[in-house]
Amino acid sequence: MAETALEISGKPITLEHVSRSWGETVAVDDLSIEVAAGSFTALLGPSGCGKSTTLRMIAGLESVSAGRILIGGDDVTGKPSSKRDLSMVFQSYALFPHLSVAENIIFGLKVRRVNRSERDARLKRVADLLGLSLLLERKPGQLSGGQQQRVALGRAIIGEKPICLMDEPLSNLDAKLRHEMRLEIRSLQQQLGFTMVYVTHDQVEAITMADQVVLLNEGQLEQAAEPRELYEKPASPFAAKFIGTPPMNLFPANAFKKLSTAPDFQLGIRPEAMHLADDGPMTADIRAVEYLGADILADCVVADTSFQVRLPTNRSVAPGQSIQLGFEPDALHVFDADTGRRRDDLVTEFGTLLRS
Repeated sequence: MAETALEISGKPITLEHVSRSWGETVAVDDLSIEVAAGSFTALLGPSGCGKSTTLRMIAGLESVSAGRILIGGDDVTGKPSSKRDLSMVFQSYALFPHLSVAENIIFGLKVRRVNRSERDARLKRVADLLGLSLLLERKPGQLSGGQQQRVALGRAIIGEKPICLMDEPLSNLDAKLRHEMRLEIRSLQQQLGFTMVYVTHDQVEAITMADQVVLLNEGQLEQAAEPRELYEKPASPFAAKFIGTPPMNLFPANAFKKLSTAPDFQLGIRPEAMHLADDGPMTADIRAVEYLGADILADCVVADTSFQVRLPTNRSVAPGQSIQLGFEPDALHVFDADTGRRRDDLVTEFGTLLRS
């Protein structure tokens, strides 16, 4: 993308105990989050967790059943979308097939009766920024998926709104294009400075693009944190299993003989944090081995619990083999089995017991 002089001052967004329900169905339940001005926040979670409903409430496309939404410190809970000073990019792109790229991009400016010279100046800046200058006369049907996505982005940013909302905008693209567009969207947001709220079910998109990841589960907040914290210190077993490829292994504490008296806890260890060790605290049976090139993924079982271990390819292991595994104490995660909450106060104690 070309350099541009265009800059947009982002606004902060605050959700205070926001809920959305239809009768007995609760889509979003008492959600409170802070989105800093000029930041990139990803709403992440499985299908049906409430992330798109949350985005639509911020946009003013969905009413709020309880709580407040503030944009730039102003309560916009009851205001229509047109009064919230934001733009939105949808999953389907929603381009007009009979209009050219240029006409699609400036459509909103024409509706708002922005004068011709201002429209032309903004169009040039946006087209240069997104690499669309040579495509302005084409129709959407003549464009690739990535080019159509750029047109949708152009239409969103030409209004120079302080907030841009995106609802799974890359789900229709193939893997290579998704990677390219992730880089472009993140670069665009950082370069222009607007506030971005981005809905995705893809953890890779969330942790590679966002300053903050808001992880939702069944309409409730599991954890809101920077990507590194979400990976290194998941707040719950759900967060631990959702983030990471492959996901974190979870064991009942009594799967380890030295912790047989601690049934009220779950222990988490990431596959890449485990290694072969002759004196390791865990003996496991290998059920299957996947060759991944740079490393090997071994599917194992211990005490009727299935888990995975990522090993270097120079270590020869095979299905049916019994292996001993070890890990560093700081690789251990402890969760309360009843509440699901993280228990950092027990990590050192349990780690010491397992190594003794």
